[in-house]
Amino acid sequence: MSLSNIGEKSKPEKYINLKTAFPNRVKNNRMIVTLKTNSVRPSPDNGTPAEASGNASFILHEKGYRRYHAEGTGALSIKSFYNGRAFYEVGRGRFAVDDNSYLILNQGQPYSITIDSASPMESFCIFFAGGFAEEVHRSLNTNTARLVDAPQTSAAPAINFFEKIYPHDDILSPTLRNFRAALAQRKDEPGWIQEQLHKIMQRLLCIHRQIYKEVEALHAVRAATREELYRRLHRAKDYAHAMFDQPITLDEMAQIACLSPNHFLRTFRQIFRQSPHQYLTALRLERAQKLLAGTALSVTEVCYAVGFASLGSFSWLFRRRFGISPEAYRQRKMQKVASQER
Repeated sequence: MSLSNIGEKSKPEKYINLKTAFPNRVKNNRMIVTLKTNSVRPSPDNGTPAEASGNASFILHEKGYRRYHAEGTGALSIKSFYNGRAFYEVGRGRFAVDDNSYLILNQGQPYSITIDSASPMESFCIFFAGGFAEEVHRSLNTNTARLVDAPQTSAAPAINFFEKIYPHDDILSPTLRNFRAALAQRKDEPGWIQEQLHKIMQRLLCIHRQIYKEVEALHAVRAATREELYRRLHRAKDYAHAMFDQPITLDEMAQIACLSPNHFLRTFRQIFRQSPHQYLTALRLERAQKLLAGTALSVTEVCYAVGFASLGSFSWLFRRRFGISPEAYRQRKMQKVASQER
């Protein structure tokens, strides 16, 4: 899926389709950096580009686009966006990626992406070669003697990452941020880029291990059931995160999770320590804060823009959460900005 046709709806693609793998390219604030084919898997003999087949790791970094839509199937990837929200549809799931988060999609996962932003956005997406995650995982979890005797293997079991929104953290995000900042100057250093990809994958695997600790906390006898339940709950949670400004019901979220409403309500509260309604309310109030501080929208307009149906309910909840009314909060922020400008 090329990011060259901004503002136009692209035709569905079976694979991310980059016409040439080399050299690295920079055009119209769009940079594509591709590494040589990974030795973990043989190159295809059917003329399929290395990136499309998952045999090469590559990075897409673009700035300045506002509207975009495409569909495709890609490699294992980390999606990050800045100065706006990118919406992904993946099966039943819907994900909104913004400055505060990143999204993980597994290899071979069909998806669509839509961007409709009032301001120019920036994307930074890393696509890993097929077998790359498994190779790093094996290196981290195999004893040294065995690694010396068999440095490479093609029999490593596939790793199925949890496809969900990940809040920026202290493990992966700093490395991702530094890589993004330095790539333009070091795009012609494949050795350095490969080292960064290994560092990022090690941290991603660390986060993957931590997630399994959360999975173990769910009440289910079989490990496979706990894992599936965790995926479904996060799918519904991420749906709410993407659609918080729309009317969302408990039944709708339960349907996204493929669970009965009562089972969904109980397990959601168990793993997230709050009910679905409490989670939605918190999202809406946090967004309202930003709009009150950063836009000229009236309090009423902010109320409806973030998904509340009643101005009175919004004002009461805002005061209860922040200890101040929406209008007073705006005035305080304006006074703070004015004093800083003096």
